[in-house]
Amino acid sequence: MNSKISSFFTQTVRLQISILLLSTFCLSTQAKQKPDDLKNWPAHKSPVEIGTRIAEKFLKTSHSRYGNTRPATPPTQITYPDVCAWLGGMWFAEVTKNQPLFNRFEARFSPLFDSEKNLQPKPNHVDNNVFGAVPLELYLQTKQQKYLDLGLMYADTQWKLPENATKEAREWADQGYSWQTRIWIDDMFMITAVQAQAFRVTGDRMYIDRAAKEMVLYLDKIQLENGLFYHSPDTHFSWGRGNGWMAAGMAEILRSLPKNHPDRAKIMAGYHKMMASLLKYQEPDGMWRQLIDDPAAWKETSGTAMFTYAMITGVKNGWLDKKIYGAAARKGWLALTGYINAEDELTEVCEGTNIKNDHDYYLQRKRIVGDLHGQAPLLWCATALLR
Repeated sequence: MNSKISSFFTQTVRLQISILLLSTFCLSTQAKQKPDDLKNWPAHKSPVEIGTRIAEKFLKTSHSRYGNTRPATPPTQITYPDVCAWLGGMWFAEVTKNQPLFNRFEARFSPLFDSEKNLQPKPNHVDNNVFGAVPLELYLQTKQQKYLDLGLMYADTQWKLPENATKEAREWADQGYSWQTRIWIDDMFMITAVQAQAFRVTGDRMYIDRAAKEMVLYLDKIQLENGLFYHSPDTHFSWGRGNGWMAAGMAEILRSLPKNHPDRAKIMAGYHKMMASLLKYQEPDGMWRQLIDDPAAWKETSGTAMFTYAMITGVKNGWLDKKIYGAAARKGWLALTGYINAEDELTEVCEGTNIKNDHDYYLQRKRIVGDLHGQAPLLWCATALLR
């Protein structure tokens, strides 16, 4: 009898000790998770876990049609949302040192040289030429010449005026800008991404000079006094994802722009102005809205992910105050993870959106599930948190 009591007592003490240790660990973990903490995360919200889930989802999904992974008709080319997700996936594989994962992203690209060559987009539009960022990333990690040749073709044709160019395109080219210039805020990722990649690969200042000159043009023409941007000069609404492209585009160019570059101060000032404005419009739960400055607009995930990426990148590189923007970025990331469904799809993603000077047009856009416009910047965020 005494031995049974002794055994029961011993087990009880061990259980109490285990509970105490677990409680201490939990309290310690919570203590580490300060408002601006970008390293420690609650269960199932770490960038490694989320990034892996989203990367796997992309690899298991067929090519999209402008981000829609459930298109009514098959895509006729690789479109820019796929490019953005592909790029994010390879960045994620690199930062996590996951070579098998990277190999699968490369294997997904291989058919585009032969059986799927028809899906290579024509280098005739700003949304098409960004495709070159993917083979340039493949070259960075593999040093295979075929990737370099393909990627630089897209980077170079973004500035090479075609024979059938319009009068407007010729006028832009005559001023040293891309003939694909159209002053839509989306362009500031599509242009800067491929040109910055070309600079990273070659070290040739021509590429980063192009991107910087273009960025300064857009900042001069369409940044508002409050730091935000209209979708275009003729569309007077601060659309969430549109502003997201600008935020991410500035973060991307600043990651590569030499510190002594003559345009760096101007771009950094535009970036700081935008980030300060975004702070004011972030909701208490970490989200931003479909129309950033309209409290009646719905909370939208793709723009939120892009703003979060821009802030994480700023904090990590020392451009932004860690306590202020680290806290905003942490809230953004945690909020986004709550919008991922059981199929690893981000919900509440605005559908592809053209320009239209109509308030209700933006508010009534469809809310898509699993669209690559949202999946891609989620991967960028996971990567940036781990850099």
